[in-house]
Amino acid sequence: MPGYTSINAKMVQVPVGHGQEVYSRRGSMLAYVGNVNFAPTATVGQGIGGAIGRRMAGESAPMMHVTGQGTAMFGHNGLHVQVIELTGDSLYVEADRLLLYDATLQPGTMFMGEQGGARGVLRGAVTGQGLFTTTLAGHGTCAVLSHGGVIELPITPQRPIHVDPQAYVAHRGQVDNSLTSALGVRDIIGRGSGEAFQLRLSGTGAVYVQASERKV
Repeated sequence: MPGYTSINAKMVQVPVGHGQEVYSRRGSMLAYVGNVNFAPTATVGQGIGGAIGRRMAGESAPMMHVTGQGTAMFGHNGLHVQVIELTGDSLYVEADRLLLYDATLQPGTMFMGEQGGARGVLRGAVTGQGLFTTTLAGHGTCAVLSHGGVIELPITPQRPIHVDPQAYVAHRGQVDNSLTSALGVRDIIGRGSGEAFQLRLSGTGAVYVQASERKV
């Protein structure tokens, strides 16, 4: 069965059928053809314990379980949609940026300190992302939201990437993710560039950066 198809930069079309169930952000269905069913589910992910943990972490996101036989189209608030293929690795993304994902992917929640230690926790506090983030793992496809579209930048042990915290959308792979400071005299006296903090991502994987510093 064909995979996700970008209708334009802000809409994606997804086949639904046997072995092709998806979870979508509630309210993101734009149209569908065929016998397609939408059932509400409480959060990104499954299981009572996981749901409680995600609500406490601020990573709760109302979703719909999409089943049946046909085709459905999705989008949200005119935001750009980026399709991402996972091939056994993991994606780390804020719940409010997740538009939809294959039911074959395993959702979860990660404590920010697992990537970057104390600096990872500091990153969540400074950027307003909190102490936890959503994960997707396995083989399958997902789609995330951004302002102005994204660029995928590869991360290698020899080539760490620095990203503006507000431009960060998601990352994948075995990546250490922490907040760094470029604070200097100019910043202290108010004459700096305003780019005092950056996310430093190192390891092996990729980061998705949006063309904006606006949050979803």
